[in-house]
Amino acid sequence: MAMNVLVMLSGTASASAVAAQAVPVREVFSFRSMATVKSMKTTHCMVLNGKSRVGFVVDSGLSMMSSLTKGVMHAVDAVRSLEAETHDDAVESGSKPIHPVVGGGRPELFVGLPLDTVSNGKTVNHVKAISAGLKALKLLGVDGVDVPVWWGVVEKENRGEYDWTSYLELAQMIQDAGLKIHVSLYFHASKFPGIPLPTWVSSIGDSDANIYFADKQGNRNKECLSFGVDNLPVLAGKTPLQVYGDFCKNFQTTFAAFMSNNTITDVSIGLGPGGELRYPSMPAKKTEGGGVGEFQCYDKHMLNQLQKNADECGNHYWGFCGPHDAPRYDESPDAGNFFKDNGGSWETPYGDFFLTWYSNQLLSHGERLLSMASSVFGSSPVTLSGKIPVAHTWYKTRAHSSEQTAGYHNTDKRDGYDAVADIFGRNSCRMILSGMEVAHDTQQALLDQIKKACQKHNVCVAGENSSISGEFTKIKDNISESSKVVSFTYQRMGATFFSPENWPRFTEFVRSIRQPELHSDDVATGGEGSIALRTTVLADNSSNRQMQSA
Repeated sequence: MAMNVLVMLSGTASASAVAAQAVPVREVFSFRSMATVKSMKTTHCMVLNGKSRVGFVVDSGLSMMSSLTKGVMHAVDAVRSLEAETHDDAVESGSKPIHPVVGGGRPELFVGLPLDTVSNGKTVNHVKAISAGLKALKLLGVDGVDVPVWWGVVEKENRGEYDWTSYLELAQMIQDAGLKIHVSLYFHASKFPGIPLPTWVSSIGDSDANIYFADKQGNRNKECLSFGVDNLPVLAGKTPLQVYGDFCKNFQTTFAAFMSNNTITDVSIGLGPGGELRYPSMPAKKTEGGGVGEFQCYDKHMLNQLQKNADECGNHYWGFCGPHDAPRYDESPDAGNFFKDNGGSWETPYGDFFLTWYSNQLLSHGERLLSMASSVFGSSPVTLSGKIPVAHTWYKTRAHSSEQTAGYHNTDKRDGYDAVADIFGRNSCRMILSGMEVAHDTQQALLDQIKKACQKHNVCVAGENSSISGEFTKIKDNISESSKVVSFTYQRMGATFFSPENWPRFTEFVRSIRQPELHSDDVATGGEGSIALRTTVLADNSSNRQMQSA
C-alpha cells in the first residue's frame, strides 16, 4: 500500500507562502488482509509556534488489520515529519517548543494504553504502533500514559515468581518518549483482552470454588477473589492480602529507578472487579440491561461472616442468606419487594442490617488493600490511587439499588460515600472516578455527591472517561479548575482513539486545556499565525469502535 505525506512549511499563516514537497513514508505496519480496502483522505494542520507551520496530507488505503495499528495510521505519519521539523524550527527561531506544563490549576492529562499492551511476560504487543502513538501524544502535549499491569501476566505460573520483562521494556519506551507513567496494578481477570488470573490461582479455584464470589443461584464469578478470603491462607499457605503485598513489594523494587527519576509518578491499586472497589454485582455481559444487579455474598466464607455478624446482633436467622425478595440481575427495583421505593424491605431492621454488613465488608476490603499499598509505597516518590464505581442507574430512586448491590449503602437518607472517602483520606490515596464524559443528570448528581465527600476528607480526585466519546465539553466541565480534579486519563489508546473521527476532537480538547499555559513565544501576534492543534477530515469511512474496558 502506497502512502505519501505532503509537507508544507511557511513563515506565516498565509497559504500563498506555502512551499510543498511530497515525502514518501516507509510502511511500519504489518497487514493481515487486503481483502477490504477503504479509501480516505485526511488533512491535518499543526502550528507548533507563531513562526512555523507543519501540515500534512495522508492519502492511503485502509486494509483490515489490528485495531490499534489501523487507528495509529491516522496520526503516525505526522510524527516523523513533526519530530524533525519541531527541532529544526526551535533551533532556527530560538523560540521554545511547546511542552507539557503542570500547574496553574489545570489537571495532568494521560492516555491509557491498550489493555493487551502486555499479555505475556516476554513481549510488548503492537510495539511499533505504540511507539508511534507515544510520539504523537508527546508532540500533542499529553503528560503521560496509564499502563495496565496484570497479576495474571507477571506472577502467572507459580506464587512468588515474577516476570517483569515486558513491562520493563515498555517503561523504557515510555521514558525515552519523554512521558510520565501511571501504573494500574490489576488483581482481577479480564475477558477482553483475555487476561486470566494467575494459572496457579485458577488451579486452586478448580478445587476450591469458594475462593470466588457467588450469587444466590450459586453462579461463581471468577473475575477476582472473594473479599471473604482476604485474610485466609487459601493461596498455597498465604492469604490473598499477603500475596497482593508481595506483588506490590516486588514491583516497587523492580521499578525503583523509574520512580526515583519521576517517570512513574502514580500507582493505582486494583481493588476488585474491573479494578474498582465494588462487588461483581453486574457481570460484564449483563451491563446493558439497566437492571439492579445481584448481591454477591453466597460463597462459604462470605456466608460465614454474615452468620457471625447476625449472631453478634442477636438475630441468628438473619445470617442464613441474603435478601430472598431481591430482584435478579436485569430486573428493575420493582421486580421484587426488597428495593421498592415504598414499603420495600430495605427499610426494615433486617434490610438495614444486611445492607450495612454487606457494605462494611467492601469497606474493610478497601481499607486492607489501601493500607497495604500505603505501607509498601510510603517511602517511594509516587502518588497512590484507587478507583470506585459510579453506579448511577437507579440513583434517583430512594433505595439506590444498583449502588447497593455494588456495595455502597447509599439511600435518600444516608450518604454511602462518606466512609469510602474517609478510607482514601486516611491512606493518602487519590480517588479515580469514571464517567467524566457522560451528560446524564443522574450520573452528574452522583459524581457531585462523591466529589463532595472527597472534599470533606481532603481526597484528591482523578477522572476518567467510561467510553470513547467525541463530545469533550462535559469532560472539560468536570475537570475544570473549580472541580478540583487533579488529573484526567482518557481511556484508551486504540483504533477509535486515533481515528479521524475522534483524534481531531481529542487534539482540540488537549489544546483547550493546555493553551492558557503556553510560553509567550508560542502565541502568535499581529496575524503571524495562530496556535492550533486541529484535524480537518475531508472524507471518513472509518467505523466506530467501543473502547476497551478493564
